[in-house]
Amino acid sequence: MAGDLSRPRLTVVSGPSGVGKSSVVGELRKLDPDIYFSVSVTTRKPRPGEVEGAHYHFIERDAFDAMVAEGKLLEWAEFAGNCYGTPREPVEKALSAGHNAILEIELQGARQVRAAMPEARLVMLMPPSWDELVGRLTGRGTENQAAVQARLAEAERELAAAGEFDHRVVNADVREAAEHLLSLITGDTDLKNPEHPE
Repeated sequence: MAGDLSRPRLTVVSGPSGVGKSSVVGELRKLDPDIYFSVSVTTRKPRPGEVEGAHYHFIERDAFDAMVAEGKLLEWAEFAGNCYGTPREPVEKALSAGHNAILEIELQGARQVRAAMPEARLVMLMPPSWDELVGRLTGRGTENQAAVQARLAEAERELAAAGEFDHRVVNADVREAAEHLLSLITGDTDLKNPEHPE
């Protein structure tokens, strides 16, 4: 099946906090607007500037629990008292309509998607180096030392799982990382990431 480039596939992009997932996926959106970008559901309240249906679908907890019970989520998780999940139906509709689809989710969710849709392609976004990732996380200046240490410990755990992924893309440059990701999605894999050859 790997050689069937005409068949649209779901690609899951994961990686530790601070690696630049949102930036790379945002650049990918510019490079190929035809790709379906999944919008998660969440039980948390919108933050300033967030738009319903663009950033998230904001729903109540009982509605979320019903989606879980009815198998309507490809993956879901709870963080800090709020639930997040990927609706299954829009992804399946996009694939059926001939569109490649992208999910940008955490490691736990990526593992759930692999179980639910074994044909999905999993891509781990990697930092150029551990020191660079530490610099990005500590340079935010928005969290106390304990929170930063917790994020670093989580990042270490996530990077240790890179072997579970089909591909690794190093984000040293957002545009280049997005182009490499696009080459994986479209099957044009002549462009290899020299730091992490497959």
